[in-house]
Amino acid sequence: MAIDSSRRADGRVPPSRRPAGAPAAGARATLREVAQQAGVHPATASRALNEATRSLVAAETAARVLEAARLLAYRPNHLARGLKTRRSATIAVVLPDLTNPLFPPIVRGIEDLLGAEGYVALVANTDNDDERERRVFEEMRNRHVDGLIAATARRHHPVLLETAEAGIPLVLVNRVMDEHLCSSVSVDDASGIRDALAHLVSLGHRRIAHIAGPQELSTGQGRYQGYLDGMSEAGLPVDDVLVAFATSFSEEEGYRCSEELFGRRRRFTAVLAANDMLALGVVRSLAGRSLACPSDISLVGFNDMPFMDRVAPPLTTVHLPHYDVGQQAARLLLERIRDHEAPVEALLLPPSLVVRASTAPPRTARAAPRAHGARR
Repeated sequence: MAIDSSRRADGRVPPSRRPAGAPAAGARATLREVAQQAGVHPATASRALNEATRSLVAAETAARVLEAARLLAYRPNHLARGLKTRRSATIAVVLPDLTNPLFPPIVRGIEDLLGAEGYVALVANTDNDDERERRVFEEMRNRHVDGLIAATARRHHPVLLETAEAGIPLVLVNRVMDEHLCSSVSVDDASGIRDALAHLVSLGHRRIAHIAGPQELSTGQGRYQGYLDGMSEAGLPVDDVLVAFATSFSEEEGYRCSEELFGRRRRFTAVLAANDMLALGVVRSLAGRSLACPSDISLVGFNDMPFMDRVAPPLTTVHLPHYDVGQQAARLLLERIRDHEAPVEALLLPPSLVVRASTAPPRTARAAPRAHGARR
């Protein structure tokens, strides 16, 4: 078998065997050099190398340009292209808490779709700090990102309102603003909570406590409303003493709210937490009181974050289509970038209940309220 010694193992042409006019070793090939190698005009080479315009070039010519680009190890200069098109092919993804397990699968969905369209995602974390978030948005605008996907929205959010009113392509993910000035992708929070509450009612629970999320966030407000609606649909009265409001979606707040509920000395047999982190705080509170889940207290979370099936006991929770949320957010943003007059869309994806071992029927004979209000 004949061996082509003019190629390296990776298929590229060594410097000494490069086509005439090719750049020297270490130099970056230019579009003009690719065009010269393929015997076409630079504009034709540019169209052939761009998937969006390749169909405008004869198939044989496009194949010749692509082969020339491969031989010369050509890499497109996105900075130069950005100067011409006024686009940077970068998208900012702004998160409130990078350590929250909710966000990685959402970001993965965003990156996968953006990457297929030739975009790169720049991920930034705000730590739920308003000043830091404002600096992040200013820095991203200074970097001329083509658009932003933000998971930081509060129901009233000055920074996001300014961004939307400035005409910068913006899509909200997971949370929404009351003003609805920009497209968003979120989950039907109220529906998910109603399904979770109906599950508890079907098991025989009637005294169901709720740890609500922050009411300045659409997720907290929507899930609390779902609890109120679900109780009404089940024909159960809402006891305000059995509702505690968290100031953040954190394990620490879940623990604090759980202790607050127990401290009120009002009997309950189940806790419906507004997210999984809050539910983990409840687990810690129960352990400190020598109460078992679900034999003493049933527990339901929301989000179905990674590893919720591996905690003890595995958590019954409301599953969100995290990856799909990210993909849809990226799709809406690209539509906005291509057409600034595109209509505002508010996508509401359906959640689904995942039943695990943290829920069970209540005991037929319950202890006196004091057993739940005092440490054992």
